Amino acid sequence: MTLQARPVRDSPSSVTPPSHGSVASILADRSLHMHFQPIVRLGDGTLFGHEALVRGPENTVLQWPDTLFAQAQEQGLSLALEEACLRTAVTSWTPLRAPGKLFINLSAEALMHILRCESLQRRITALRRFGLSPSAVVIELTEHERVRDLPALIDAVRPLRAHGVQLALDDFGDGRSSLRLWSELQPDYVKIDKYFARDVAHQADKVQTMRALVRIAETMGTTMVAEGIETADDLKAVRDLGIQLGQGYFLGRPQPEPAQKILAQAGDVFRQGDVAVLPHPSRSTRSTFTVERITLQQLSLSMHTTHDEAERCFRADDSLHSVALLQDGHPMGLLNRDKFMDRYAKPYFKEVYGRQPCLLFANTTPLVLDKHTGIDELTGVLTSEDQRYLTDGFIVTEGGLYLGIGTGESLVRSVTEVRIEAARHANPLTFLPGNIPISEHIGRLLASGRDFVACYGDLNHFKPFNDHYGYWRGDEVIRLAASTFIACCDARRDFVGHVGGDDFVVLFQSEDWHQRCERIVKEFNERVKTFYDPVALARGGIDSEDREGMPRFFPLTTLSIGALCVVPGQFSEPDRVASAAAQAKLRAKQTGWDVYVQGAALAPA
Repeated sequence: MTLQARPVRDSPSSVTPPSHGSVASILADRSLHMHFQPIVRLGDGTLFGHEALVRGPENTVLQWPDTLFAQAQEQGLSLALEEACLRTAVTSWTPLRAPGKLFINLSAEALMHILRCESLQRRITALRRFGLSPSAVVIELTEHERVRDLPALIDAVRPLRAHGVQLALDDFGDGRSSLRLWSELQPDYVKIDKYFARDVAHQADKVQTMRALVRIAETMGTTMVAEGIETADDLKAVRDLGIQLGQGYFLGRPQPEPAQKILAQAGDVFRQGDVAVLPHPSRSTRSTFTVERITLQQLSLSMHTTHDEAERCFRADDSLHSVALLQDGHPMGLLNRDKFMDRYAKPYFKEVYGRQPCLLFANTTPLVLDKHTGIDELTGVLTSEDQRYLTDGFIVTEGGLYLGIGTGESLVRSVTEVRIEAARHANPLTFLPGNIPISEHIGRLLASGRDFVACYGDLNHFKPFNDHYGYWRGDEVIRLAASTFIACCDARRDFVGHVGGDDFVVLFQSEDWHQRCERIVKEFNERVKTFYDPVALARGGIDSEDREGMPRFFPLTTLSIGALCVVPGQFSEPDRVASAAAQAKLRAKQTGWDVYVQGAALAPA
């Protein structure tokens, strides 16, 4: 927040217009007053401090900071107004004897002006005279775009910090803030602009941004403050992302006196202790991989090169898989080594075609990819009708000019590896979180010290179904299982993940988890029948081969769920929880139970 404090939402509908020169009158009359908004520790919901927010005379438009500061700017009174706000914040705060730190907004220009106009020691003495320790003061630097002389600012605040006064960067990420300012000024706190906290519980991109900022803060040794927390879901998300402090209307509104505790609605969130189910990208296929990574810098030939000359090149270099044929740097064809050498070895080929251009029998419509081609386009290549690139290879260009050669083998391998890595984050079939997000959420649940239930779901007799009806229908059954899990779980409390194949994980915080599991099994078992033909439904199953290749009868596919009740201190690592839940799933399949519950009797990890 800037020194121009946020206007409260219940602004009066009618106010008295200010007279000309009223900002000067306000300063002369000392008619400014302060509201204080709490800043809360997100670990336990206790108060950490308050931010002082200025208000002008009530029932006038100058009550609201935007107008107050706009008029001060027009009248050349901005610095005088900021200094008056500093004085009012200190004199208003100290009689209240409120615990915690006092956050005071100042622009860098105003702070340096104040330090130049009066000795720092006199300012510190004045603070102590008012009964306010310098170590209880945090100066929030606003209007970052006006920091024109960063070295001078750093020099100015160094003695201030030596007395214990701390610094904060306000509204970081609002488009004006500077990562360089954060790095060089090394503030004690960075307040993240309210844009990032708003609806973070439902926006995966904001979650990723917050995580990146948390990592930067850890590197810089900075405490982060999330501004603009206005819902229970966003409070849980911000807290579980590891941000230490928070501020917003959901925690406490600005008011004339400091809050004694957070609002009841926020207190309920802390008492319940639910861990946020953080959103993830619906398709985690983003990758920095491009075709340039598998490009081989190989010899190229002119499109006018003869067959005899091309044969000598291949003989001279056994590593040449294919050779691009160029005209003025642009690819005109591709000559595959094996195909060319087989043709060249045929009787009379050398005598008839040896001196003719090798473009004659080359692939004149090869696969050509720009070096920036990404994983999604490469996946399309793998599924295209023209598969000649698997043997011939393909040409890589930069700006239309030849860069190098790629092989079909390297393309298939690379796309497969990237897809496997992406599936660890989100399953490509269901787009549900994969192994890494599952482990991360288990870790947050363990760290929270609360009970939860880890469920492992698996389809019975799915392989025979897949073999009998084909992979396309098998994929539809897996999607059915995913949609059933999602529909029967509370998206705000229960985490649904897809390990792979027909294996699913649900991490329940809902108290009625057992009823939800029973509903999942019942609904899936009923809906999966629509994927069978009438004959199979009448027989209650299908004929197929078992894993040993022996023909046998298999019942209709059903769902089994193994549930593990986890209590605080029982496990220390997420993989132990996952392994124990998998064992509960095996017991469910062995016993034939729809839902098998493993209690808390397992030995602690």
